[in-house]
Amino acid sequence: MRVGFGYDAHRMKKGRRCVLCAVEIPGDYGPDGHSDADVPLHALMDAMLGALAIGDIGKHFPDSDGKWRGADSLELLKGVYAMVRERGYALGNADLTIVLETPKLSPYIGEMRERVAGALGVETGRISVKATTEEKMGFTGDGTGITSTAVVLLEETQQ
Repeated sequence: MRVGFGYDAHRMKKGRRCVLCAVEIPGDYGPDGHSDADVPLHALMDAMLGALAIGDIGKHFPDSDGKWRGADSLELLKGVYAMVRERGYALGNADLTIVLETPKLSPYIGEMRERVAGALGVETGRISVKATTEEKMGFTGDGTGITSTAVVLLEETQQ
C-alpha cells in the first residue's frame, strides 16, 4: 500500500467558472488558474502522484506549457490514474476536503463524488468529498481564495 497527500490553492476571481470535482457551481466567482482550476481535483492528482513518488501536477502538466491552458482537470485526473494503474496500483480510497467560505457546497457533494468515482472507474463509496469554511479567517475566509486537500490510499494490484 502507498499513501499520498495533496494540497492546492487558487485565488477566486470574478467572472471565472467555479468547477469543483468536475461539477460547475453557480456563482459570480471561480478559482483562477491556467487550467479549469479545479482545486480539489488538483489536490487529488498531487496525492496520487505523491503516493507513487513521481512528482506533482506541475511536473506532469506545467502551466508554462500552453497545451494545458483551459485543460479539463477530470481528463487530467484520468491521465494520472492511468499512471497509477501502469505502475501496478489501484485506488483504495480517496478523501478530499474543500475549504471555501461561499457558496455552500453541500448540495453538490453527491454529484462531485459520482463524477470523481466515474472518472476513476471505482465505486462511489471509495470517494469522500467534504466541504468546510475557515470561519471567515484568512484568504479562504475572506472569499479571496479556495484550498483543498486530498489523501489517497493506493493498493498494489495482482499482476
